[in-house]
Amino acid sequence: MIGLWIALGVVGGLLLLFCLWLALSYNSFVKLKNEAEESFSAMDVCMKKRYDLVPNIVETVKGYAKHEKETLERVIKARNAAVSAGSDEEKAAADNVLTGALKSIFALAENYPDLKANTNFVDLQRQLTNLETEIANSRRFYNATVKNLNTKVESFPSNLVAKMFKFKKRTLFEVDNTEERKAVKVEF
Repeated sequence: MIGLWIALGVVGGLLLLFCLWLALSYNSFVKLKNEAEESFSAMDVCMKKRYDLVPNIVETVKGYAKHEKETLERVIKARNAAVSAGSDEEKAAADNVLTGALKSIFALAENYPDLKANTNFVDLQRQLTNLETEIANSRRFYNATVKNLNTKVESFPSNLVAKMFKFKKRTLFEVDNTEERKAVKVEF
């Protein structure tokens, strides 16, 4: 009889430890998921500011570079695609296209000394540079958070909890554009 009580106590203790581990593991998944969502939201806010800034830059450039209509249209098209992107993956892809399009505007400015001297354009360019820095920092934080979440989703034994409660891996925010990965050609 005493042996039965001891066995029940051991089983009950093990069950209690398992439930405690399950609760702690679940809560850490919730924390990581919320951190990933919050960090993407912070990055999204910075990207929204950039989307709002793009029409001002385009309007400023239009006055100086009237025959560069194709470049300006490409920037506006990329901006509109980024604004209307739905999923996180679509936003990442659209943002990569917009980044490339914006580079073409600033490359274009090199051909127009009056544009480069325009204080409004210089101010907009400074604002965009600051936003790009904020976005880069937000991307790094988002990717670090997602890496932690993805590691936990894939690691044993937490992967069992992930499957049980349907926690999924998230996609890292990466540069897709092969142009961005090419070496920069510098000429003097």
